[in-house]
Amino acid sequence: MPARPLPSDTGRDASGRAAVRFEDIGVVSDGNVLLLEASGSVRAGEVLAVTGANGSGKTTLLRVLAGVLEPTAGTVQVLGRRPDDRDRGFRTALAALIGPPQTARDLTVLEHLQFIAATWGTPARPAREQGRQLLEELRIDALAERFPHELSSGQSQLVSLALTLARPSRVLLLDEPEQRLDAERLALVIETIRARARGGTAVVLASHSPRLLEELADVRLALEGPG
Repeated sequence: MPARPLPSDTGRDASGRAAVRFEDIGVVSDGNVLLLEASGSVRAGEVLAVTGANGSGKTTLLRVLAGVLEPTAGTVQVLGRRPDDRDRGFRTALAALIGPPQTARDLTVLEHLQFIAATWGTPARPAREQGRQLLEELRIDALAERFPHELSSGQSQLVSLALTLARPSRVLLLDEPEQRLDAERLALVIETIRARARGGTAVVLASHSPRLLEELADVRLALEGPG
């Protein structure tokens, strides 16, 4: 569906637009309502936290923003673009962790990170160093030479976040980044997300974690289930 101009907004980025803005977004599939009308916006450097019970449409909303799901109704713009994961310009601007990322069984964690950074234009040696820095930031540098199938559930969650952050982004989408994390690891994730926001990234995350919401959310959007 073509994007139409959106009303003016007080939260704008340097280009004059909200980094992410959506209005009356709804999704219906095979007669099932996956997302009721949802509206919200977030600007560069802010964190928009999406809350709601299971089945309320949090993941569906993130998939719409990521350009992998077409909304049935409403309008959405991300950095002035209509979300489309086939548009390289759009993909260069947005990184999303929505479900486990695909991994190769015969590549180590560090090799995955190096490969992702190289895919987006970083030369091999700096890409490898960037990968090491991400692992150190999340305090999982000991996992650099592990293979994905050798990781625990908590380790896999942190590696998934690192894989998401290995690519460039001005908008970051995260679906329940607190999954399978103990209190210490959750603190690391909170600080990592906060650092991205401080650096000017617009963050939209779905979460059930009271601690994460309390420490990170600048704006909240509570979704109501279709039932």
